[in-house]
Amino acid sequence: MKMEELYHPSHPQHRLRAEYMETPFLCDGCKEAGIGLKYTCAVCEFDLHKACALAPPAVAHPFYGRCDFRLHARPPGPGARACDACRKEVLGLVYHCSRCGFDLHPCCANLPRRLDDGDGHRFELCTKLPGGAACHRCGAKGRGWCYRSECKNYNLHVSCVKEMLVESWEAIYLGQGRRKSKGMGQTAATVPSLRGTTVPSLRGTTQSYHRGKAVGKVRRCCEIAVTGLRIIISAILGDPTAIIAAVVGTLIYK
Repeated sequence: MKMEELYHPSHPQHRLRAEYMETPFLCDGCKEAGIGLKYTCAVCEFDLHKACALAPPAVAHPFYGRCDFRLHARPPGPGARACDACRKEVLGLVYHCSRCGFDLHPCCANLPRRLDDGDGHRFELCTKLPGGAACHRCGAKGRGWCYRSECKNYNLHVSCVKEMLVESWEAIYLGQGRRKSKGMGQTAATVPSLRGTTVPSLRGTTQSYHRGKAVGKVRRCCEIAVTGLRIIISAILGDPTAIIAAVVGTLIYK
């Protein structure tokens, strides 16, 4: 059931209302950038991802069968912590297992295990890449979870997709000279609309990755990359709508 309004313990002063945003925002729960559906306060500048606003107090995850993840308003312990999915630093809301020490952003904990773009391209979420495989964005194997195509020819770290989103928003901000949105600092930027805008191209990394491969195989992999990137970004943002598709459905390869 869709919830239009709710009270959240992190912002008990006012009700939060569901709102759809075409511009990036900073979630006041997990401190990560977001776009699309959010819960916002009409009185204060307070926003929450849907995954953060509706986060249950405890979750289980199939990747960590022995873990008991509990929701914390801030990272537990005195030292810095990183999300085991995207490897980004945990700054706010987090699921933490005190027994095993694993941490997950609420949005990362909600990532679907399998994605299907409707055109026969399927992607599976894995905790690490097997030997010989590398991410098409960074060329590395590590850096946390990764989405891998069913054909095993296309891999993309969750962390790399997040970086691409931030880079694209910063590029739009720097290019248009727009005022930064509330509290986003160097993380993202406000833009008039994301319709028709682009995400950073993968051409540089994939060209070196494909060096020496047949042209047909390269073209096929690039086609998978275009559709794959679209649905992976939609999954990471928790929003599979047409607006998000428009963000990534423009120039990736020419």
